[in-house]
Amino acid sequence: MVPLSILDLAPITRGSDAGEALRRSRDLARHAERWDYRRFWMAEHHNMPGVASAATAVSLGFVAEGTERIRIGAGGIMLPNHAPLVVAEQFGTLAALYPGRIDLGLGRAPGTDPVTMRALRRHLETSGAFADNVVELMRYLEPETEGQAVRAVPGAGSRIPIWLLGSSLYSAELAATLGLPFAFAAHFAPDLLHDALAIYRERFRPSASAEKPYVMACINVYAADTDAEARRLFTSLEQAFLALRSGRPAELPPPLEAAQRENFDPMSNAALAQLFRYAVVGGPTAVRQGVDDFVNATGVDELMTTAMIFDHDARLRSFEILAECATSRNPPYSAVRGDADVL
Repeated sequence: MVPLSILDLAPITRGSDAGEALRRSRDLARHAERWDYRRFWMAEHHNMPGVASAATAVSLGFVAEGTERIRIGAGGIMLPNHAPLVVAEQFGTLAALYPGRIDLGLGRAPGTDPVTMRALRRHLETSGAFADNVVELMRYLEPETEGQAVRAVPGAGSRIPIWLLGSSLYSAELAATLGLPFAFAAHFAPDLLHDALAIYRERFRPSASAEKPYVMACINVYAADTDAEARRLFTSLEQAFLALRSGRPAELPPPLEAAQRENFDPMSNAALAQLFRYAVVGGPTAVRQGVDDFVNATGVDELMTTAMIFDHDARLRSFEILAECATSRNPPYSAVRGDADVL
């Protein structure tokens, strides 16, 4: 099996709070490190009652301080919300504190609704502006040049690995043009997965960041000791999506029992089936088969997984089962000095 990584949204469960969510995220990262997951990424979202990782760089610092070897990164920073220099300084600081362990994934979406976007003092930019901002950010992370007027301190010379994240063909093409690794968000936007990966691989240009294409895709994986229990745990995510779609996002709800789940209407069931068609949900045998099928169908170099599970112990068990299902372990951390060795 390809290397496994984790995307975490620091879910705030009903009856809990952001502090508890972030402490659980750090605990998950500690376990993931022991189970040989390669990366632990966190995502930037705003005005979401069920997500505690809005201040993503701060959250990552908290997780990094509680771990030793696993790579820590953003999956991603929504670049339209920030000046490239600020991002370079924030992640340059993380790289100075935790050298050789920091990744920086960049997204083009705002990660929120239009009203909140205005509260962030940002506005939607053109695709060209996003590309320019990515290049500007990359330059801040390179070694300083003579006469350079603006420097990222810290950050300059850190050469933090930059990934482009996306759910569209545009991000795939830009990643190929810039020669950057690419991560596709199949866990919430599955429609263009295969087209995006094909474009990225066909148009990839070797660069100082990567000599050849390197693809990661993210999917939902909900594992438990039985198929029925995994399906029950998955209903928390289903409820959260339906609440978001109705314009009423909330804290992550507890799972439903099978009889309660039957109350979903046909339209909701159709929407859930379409959105989560790449989700792998089941006991160890089903998870192993589902993950193998996805990897074989896509040819991804690395698989990132996510699971918004209400009970923390059940979430730990889910990721433990997935790690146990891997037919081969990730390379030892001592052999991974940075993504230059991985890509």
